[in-house]
Amino acid sequence: MELIVNERSEKADYGLRRGILSPLETLAQSVSTMAPTTTPAATIPLVCALAGNGTWLAYALATVAVLLVALCIERYARHSASPGSLYTYASMTLPPWLGATVAWSLLLAYVATGSSVIGGFYHYANLLLRDATGHAYSAVLLATLVTCVSIWIAYRDVKISARLMLWIEAASVTVIVIVVTLLLVRHGWHLDQEQLHLHGMTGSGLRLGLVLALFSFVGFESATTLGSEARDPLKTIPRAVIQSAVLAGAFFTICAYAEVLGFHTAGQDLGASQAPMYVLARVGGVPVLGLLIDIGALVSLFAGTLACITAAARVLMLMAHNGLAHSSLRNTHARNHTPSRAVVITGIAALLPVAVLAARGASGLDVYGWLGSLATYGFIVAYALVCLALPRYLRTHDVFRPGSQVVPWLAGMAMLFALVGNLYPVPEGPYGKLPYVYLAYLTASLLWFFIRRRGTDAALGGS
Repeated sequence: MELIVNERSEKADYGLRRGILSPLETLAQSVSTMAPTTTPAATIPLVCALAGNGTWLAYALATVAVLLVALCIERYARHSASPGSLYTYASMTLPPWLGATVAWSLLLAYVATGSSVIGGFYHYANLLLRDATGHAYSAVLLATLVTCVSIWIAYRDVKISARLMLWIEAASVTVIVIVVTLLLVRHGWHLDQEQLHLHGMTGSGLRLGLVLALFSFVGFESATTLGSEARDPLKTIPRAVIQSAVLAGAFFTICAYAEVLGFHTAGQDLGASQAPMYVLARVGGVPVLGLLIDIGALVSLFAGTLACITAAARVLMLMAHNGLAHSSLRNTHARNHTPSRAVVITGIAALLPVAVLAARGASGLDVYGWLGSLATYGFIVAYALVCLALPRYLRTHDVFRPGSQVVPWLAGMAMLFALVGNLYPVPEGPYGKLPYVYLAYLTASLLWFFIRRRGTDAALGGS
């Protein structure tokens, strides 16, 4: 049994439909995993509570860090296309145990991000249902409903999934852009001096806000999981990775500036707001759009759940092909040509922690924050290892040039900074336990890897 991905795997279709996704549908996978509509509604207020008038700067710096990582991933994607995403890239250049670290970290990252957006879904669903009917519904029921629908769509057809995610995100983001544009126009064409001069911002607040801002971007690279299904993948996937980083960075930074500006105008505190888009829509003169944005956030969270299950299933399928997971998970559906068993397993894995936490009374926003932070550890580790391995990868493909190591090292340092920012100072409450949860998970995963590898070596030695 082979435990690393070899070059021939890039040409295999693994039973998936080959070349069926257009460039826009491929881009939709990355965009939907980020669930961009939720950032203005939920994440930017959290960043503002830390960075204050430096919220826009935190997002600008996060955009630079993510773009460095995107440039590294784009270089890999020019030469390799498979459903394994960053796992494939890492396995080509890193020692097997580090390749396994990337695989398990990435799987956790996609599954935990799925759990996070499921939590966000039942929060927004109950907000809207309470306004419409006067009472809330079971959080466990709502979480199960959105997960089952996502599993069914991901199980049926990746093309349907991609098109649905594309239209959902396009509609949601368009409404937010309208509100932001109206707000800026009504304010007039002059800069907010408090934000321009970073009034009241502290260095520690900016650092912590930057770390939280990075969570808005996680999953931007998930188009790489469609390497077997994207049309002309060596061109469309690199473009999708760069486009998702640039477009998301511009959108988040402008929204951050506009939201802080809008709350200055309204005389309210963005960091303490429970419904920021209602306030912004009212300041922009279109209060009805506040409700539409909340509906858009709900639907975007559904699209994010679908995107995370789609990505996680393909990573798990390739892990099964290479001995890191049970061999039955490598199978694809005979008619649908989707990794059907892996879809079901990753969907259930995303739902279980949410169901347990919701049954214990955890709010949707708490679940969104806790599991989103756990996912960030997986993404940061995977991003850092893949970036640092890029120079060796370029040498093996005879495309290494003087200075080619600069961007990978800068990207690796940015991810190291983000990891340190997550760990120090030690977060309070449940957030302080998440690093230990991630380390326990990774330890168990690597133990499984070494046991499987030892068994394989023993079998080969005896044959």
